[in-house]
Amino acid sequence: MPREHLSMRKAKEVLRLKWGQDLSNRDIATSCHIGVATVHDCLLRARLAGLTWPLSEGLTDLEIKSRLYPGQKSGPRPQPDFEYIANELRRPKMTLLLLWEEYRRQHPEGHSRSQFHSVYRHYAATLDPWMRIVHKAGEKLFVDYAGMTIAVVDPETGEVREACVFVATLGASDYTYVEVTWTQSLIDWIGSHVRAFEFFGGVPQIIVPDNLKTGITAACYYEPDVNSTYQEMADYYGVAVIPARVRKPRDKAKVENHVLNVERRILAPLRDRRFVGLADCNEAVWELLTELNNRPFQQMPGSRRELFDSLESAELRPLPEQPYSFGQWKTARVHLDYHVAVDHVYYSVPYTFVRKQVDVRLSESVVEIFHKGQRIASHPRCRRARSFLTTPAHMPQAHQSYQEWTPQRLIEWANLTGGATADVVATIMATRAHPQQGFRSCLGIMSLSRRFGPERLEAACKRALAIGSPGYKSILSILQKKLDQMPPTTNAPLLSIPIHENIRGAAYYQGALLPDLEPTKGNTHC
Repeated sequence: MPREHLSMRKAKEVLRLKWGQDLSNRDIATSCHIGVATVHDCLLRARLAGLTWPLSEGLTDLEIKSRLYPGQKSGPRPQPDFEYIANELRRPKMTLLLLWEEYRRQHPEGHSRSQFHSVYRHYAATLDPWMRIVHKAGEKLFVDYAGMTIAVVDPETGEVREACVFVATLGASDYTYVEVTWTQSLIDWIGSHVRAFEFFGGVPQIIVPDNLKTGITAACYYEPDVNSTYQEMADYYGVAVIPARVRKPRDKAKVENHVLNVERRILAPLRDRRFVGLADCNEAVWELLTELNNRPFQQMPGSRRELFDSLESAELRPLPEQPYSFGQWKTARVHLDYHVAVDHVYYSVPYTFVRKQVDVRLSESVVEIFHKGQRIASHPRCRRARSFLTTPAHMPQAHQSYQEWTPQRLIEWANLTGGATADVVATIMATRAHPQQGFRSCLGIMSLSRRFGPERLEAACKRALAIGSPGYKSILSILQKKLDQMPPTTNAPLLSIPIHENIRGAAYYQGALLPDLEPTKGNTHC
């Protein structure tokens, strides 16, 4: 490849420094900001052309150039198609070097590589700042919420609520999706992403959110923590979540600019409209969104829709057969009764996980429980508070694996406080389908002894038995209202344990050994 053709100003400077100042080629290269080989090439051409220093008077730059570079055509070089180059750079794996090589094949007399880069950078500097960053097609999706809200009437309550506006913009084509949701909660955040993917008809490689609390649990400049559900959704679609860096507005300039566009082109025109329900509001929003995506660019040909169809649509990865099903993640610890409490409902796990911390995933219909990434239990989701869902296979065989906690031990422990306390504990376990389902309530009652003292607890248990309400909340209420210090109620007899074939009674637990407990039908209560 021939050496770079110098401008006549630099060529004359090279000759002056060499023949007039007797500097070395390396010093000349440093002074003129060119390569040493270029200096050597210029001097060689000058000798072959018969030039001397000082140059002859009347010798024009054009004549010097024709003698240094014979056979080169004079006049301006053909200019690249800058708009074409800007669009091509959005394609995956495309580089400015490859585009220069294609340009030189079409125009052998055209710009050198460095000149090509220089004139393109000069063109790019004339664009808006947010347009200068080149994003590859199908690579990034920028997501955020608009600063403005929109007033929507809740059809269920008639209340006027300020709804949130979700904005998602593809990096290469600027193709935008907008929708209105009631909140910025996790379920709305995830749902908006899923619907955005459906709108685009594909999935990008990277999602770039802001560091909002819904998606990012801990904002950090170097390693932000992504919400577990958000990460699960990303894994399902095979995308990476790379949040914008804290205090780095250029990382999200694309979506910030389009949020501003959405506020001006969609939300502002709808400011006086009255909407009843999200469906009514989104219908109006999507009508104006279509106009925004079809609106011609101001500084380049085409529109967002045309650029998406011609460039970015084909680069998106295909959607999975089924959309992601929202699942909320929580952490919990397995209690002594080998149940996990989630939203005031108790779900069983294998008894070997007692006292261990587990992860719980809640979907609309299923509750799944994981330990160190392995699923250990699954139950249908129950909405009725204080219900027990117990799988027989999760129960221990004869409770040999944790004999330290048995109904007999709990009764003996309660008896240290008093007979009424022991009767309450025995009653609670006797009225459960499985005694272990009563462990949690019994331990809660025993913990009241540390707070209120054993004497008051015993008195409260007597009163609870007298009024026929031997439960944790009832006893706690008696203690808080100091009803245990009032004279005992004589109108109601002491509660007797009902007679039923599935109720064992306190005497059942008086033996030294606890017999095998075979689960009865209907052990799952919801």
